[in-house]
Amino acid sequence: MQQDSVDAIKAHPRYQELVCSRKCFAWNLTVIMLVIYYGFILTIAFAPSLLGTPIAEGAVTTIGMPIGVAIIISAFVLTGIYVAKANSRFDALTKAIREDLQ
Repeated sequence: MQQDSVDAIKAHPRYQELVCSRKCFAWNLTVIMLVIYYGFILTIAFAPSLLGTPIAEGAVTTIGMPIGVAIIISAFVLTGIYVAKANSRFDALTKAIREDLQ
């Protein structure tokens, strides 16, 4: 790609919107995942008895197990949210930029 093409793309207002919105969205999802994960780790560190509580009277499984599974599932859900937005909003902006510059 030639430098003048690169400069034209970088100067395009929709490209700047795409970069900003994608970056902000990715950082928001990252912060959400970090809060979930480190919240779980801090709970293990400072209140292990909370996660060690059995689900029901006499049950072997503790409340920490479904919470751990929920954390893993939340990573998949957040990934799905990103993919859905990338396939709709971000791809539409990319297509509009390509059409404008051709």
